[in-house]
Amino acid sequence: MARTVQKIQLSASRDIPFNKLVLSQANVRRIKAGVSIEELAEDIARRTLLQSITVRPVLDENGAETGMFEIPAGGRRYRALELLVKQKRLARNAPIPCVVRTEGTPEEDSLAENVQRAPLHPLDQFRAFLALREKGQSEEEIAAAFFVGVNVVKQRRRLAAVSPKLLDIYAEDGMTLDQLMGFTVSSDHERQEQVWEAIQRSYNKEAYQIRRLLTEGAVRASDKRAQYVGEDYITAGGAVMRDLFQNDDGGWLQDARLLDRLVAEKLERDAQAIRAEGWKWIEVATDFPYGHTYGLRHISGERQPLTDEETATLDALRAETEQLEEAHADADEIPEEVDQRLGEIETAIAAIEERPVSYDPVEIARAGAFVSIDGSGRLRIERGYVRPEDEVSLTEPDVPDQENENETSASPSSALAASKAVAPNGGAVQSERAEDEDEGLRPLPDKLLTELTAFRTLALREAVGNDPGVAFRAALHVLCLKLFYHYGSDSCLEIEPKSAAFGAQAPGLSDTPLATKVDARHHDWSQQLPADPGDLWDALTTFDAGTQQRLFAHCISLTVNAVHEAWSRRPRAIAHADRLAHVLSLDIAATGWTPTVDNFFGRVTKARIIEAVREAKGAEQAKRIEQLKKGDLAREAEQMLAGSLWLPEPLRTPGRALHGSETANVSDHAESTVEETVAIEHETAIDEIDAARDSDEASADDPQDIAAE
Repeated sequence: MARTVQKIQLSASRDIPFNKLVLSQANVRRIKAGVSIEELAEDIARRTLLQSITVRPVLDENGAETGMFEIPAGGRRYRALELLVKQKRLARNAPIPCVVRTEGTPEEDSLAENVQRAPLHPLDQFRAFLALREKGQSEEEIAAAFFVGVNVVKQRRRLAAVSPKLLDIYAEDGMTLDQLMGFTVSSDHERQEQVWEAIQRSYNKEAYQIRRLLTEGAVRASDKRAQYVGEDYITAGGAVMRDLFQNDDGGWLQDARLLDRLVAEKLERDAQAIRAEGWKWIEVATDFPYGHTYGLRHISGERQPLTDEETATLDALRAETEQLEEAHADADEIPEEVDQRLGEIETAIAAIEERPVSYDPVEIARAGAFVSIDGSGRLRIERGYVRPEDEVSLTEPDVPDQENENETSASPSSALAASKAVAPNGGAVQSERAEDEDEGLRPLPDKLLTELTAFRTLALREAVGNDPGVAFRAALHVLCLKLFYHYGSDSCLEIEPKSAAFGAQAPGLSDTPLATKVDARHHDWSQQLPADPGDLWDALTTFDAGTQQRLFAHCISLTVNAVHEAWSRRPRAIAHADRLAHVLSLDIAATGWTPTVDNFFGRVTKARIIEAVREAKGAEQAKRIEQLKKGDLAREAEQMLAGSLWLPEPLRTPGRALHGSETANVSDHAESTVEETVAIEHETAIDEIDAARDSDEASADDPQDIAAE
C-alpha cells in the first residue's frame, strides 16, 4: 500500500499597512553589519521591496489578535521603510508584503532567516557586474545602483574577465582571491594559464609572484623611457597592463620592442637638432654609464647675456616670490593656489636663467656631444667634449741642428773636396779626416743614453724625496694629466690612476643627486685647468696650497673603487674602503639613499625585510607585519622605514652608530682598535700635509727653486 506523503503548507502572505508593523524584541541580530540603513532605503526606493518581511500577530492578554504585527526577522528592512516614511517618500499606511507566521517562536524565525541565508559567492558577484556592463549600463550607473565606488566596479569586472579555466579553479576553492587578483594584471588568458601551471611547480605561489611572472619583459610606466615618449606609445597602439588592486605607478608597457623603437626614433630626431649645431660627433643612447665623460676635455662656452626685457621679467618674478613668501610666512599651510603660483614662478625663472651656451666654432669642429635621457624622462644633452685623438697635435717634427744638417746633408764628393782643400799633400791624413767628417755629430748611442738618464733618474728621486712640495705638485700634475687629459706621456712619474667605470653595474646611477655633485665638481675643475696639457705644470704652480690640496683630493676621489664584484673578490680593498668611510664619518643616509621596494626590499628574503624593520622600528613592529605576504611585506616595510635613515649592512660605516634603534655592527674592542689606528693615521697625514705646505712656501722664496720650476 502506497504511503501518503503529507504536503507542506506554507505560511500565508498578505499586504499589511506599514503603520500596523512594529519591531519585535525577539530579533537575534544585535550588531550592525552589511549595507547601511540609508543605502538599503535607497535600494528599496529604486527597486521596491524585493524580499517580504516575516511577521507574527500581536496578541492581547486573552490571546486575541490586536491587529498589530511584530517583526522578529527583517528589522533592517523595516528601518529602511521607516526612513522612507520619515522622508515622506512612502505613505504611512503603504501596504507591505509580509509572511505571517504563527508556528514556533519568534527567536527561531529570526535565527533561521539569518543563518540559513547563504551569502553570494564572490565570483557570482563579479560575473553579475560584468553582465550588467555588457547589457549597456555604465560603470558609474552600476556603482550608483549598488552604492559602491566606480573603481570597485572596475575591479570586479576585471576579476570576472580572468581566464574561464582559472575562474573555475577559484570557484572550486583551488585558488585564493589574492591569487585571482594577481592574474588581473594581464588580459592574456593563455599567458595567465601558463603562469598558473608554472607556479604549481614552484614553492612560491604568492600573488606578487604571479604579478612578477605576468609582467616579465614589460616596462614600468614610471621608467624614464616611457616618460620620454609619453603618449606616443599609446598612439602607436602599445598595450598597457594595469593593476587595479594596488598602486602600480601607471602600470606596465607590454610591448618593450615598440617602446625601444619609439625611444630610438625620438632620440634620433632630437639628436638631428644637435648635429645641426656643427659638432664633430654625436653619440646617442638611452643611457650612458656613469663616468663616460672622464678623460675627455670639456670646452667652456659663454652663456648669452640677458636682454633688458628678460632682466626686468626676472626681477619682477623674484619680487613676486618674496611678496608671496612674506605674506604667508606665519601660515601653517600655504594655500593651494599660492603654492601653484610659486611653482609657476620657479619654472619661469629657471627657463630664463638657463641660457643657451655659445661655443667657439673652432672648438665645435673638434668636439662632440652626448644625447641621452635623464632620470625623469627628459632629454639630456652634454655638449662640448673633446676626445684625445681630436686634440691638436702636441708633438712637433724634429728639427735637426742647423750645423748638423749642413754637415750631414753634404754629398760625399763635397766632403772629399773639403778634405782635399785642408790637406792637399797628405793622402793618409786626408783619408782619416774624411772618415771623421763622415761620422759627423751623430746622436748618442742608445745604451749610453740609457746609462746617463738612469743616473739622472736616481738623482731626481733623491731630490724629489727631499722636497715634499715639489713631490706633491708632481703627483698632482700626473693625476690631472691622467684624469683630465689622458696624456700620460707628459709626466715622468709612473703613477697610473684608474677611474673605474662602474656605472654600468648600477643602472640609474647617473641620475642620482650624488652623481650630479661629483660631476659638477669635476666640471668646475676642468674649467680651471688649461686646454693644453703642456701648460698644466705652470698652471698648477699658480694655485695656492689650499687649491692644490682640494684638486688633489678630487683626483684621488676619482680613483676610489669599493664596488663588490662577484667575479673579482677584493676583501682587503673592501676593508680599506671601510677604514676610509670610518675616517670620513661617511653617512650614506645623509646622501638621500632610502630603502624602497625596487632598490632593496623587493630583492631580498622575507627574513631580511623583517630584520630591517626590527632594527629600525623595534621587535614589536616587526612582529606586527611578519605574517604579511612577501609583496605586501616589502611595500609595508618601505612605508614604515621612510625617513628612518636605516641602512643595509653594505652601506653602513663600521664603528659608526646607526640611526634610530639600530646598533653598530662591530664589537666594542674592534671599534676601539679601528678608532685608535685611524686617529694616528689621521694625525700623521695632517703633519705631513703641514710639513709639505711649509716646505713649499719656503721653496717659493729660493731663486734656484723658482728657476728649476
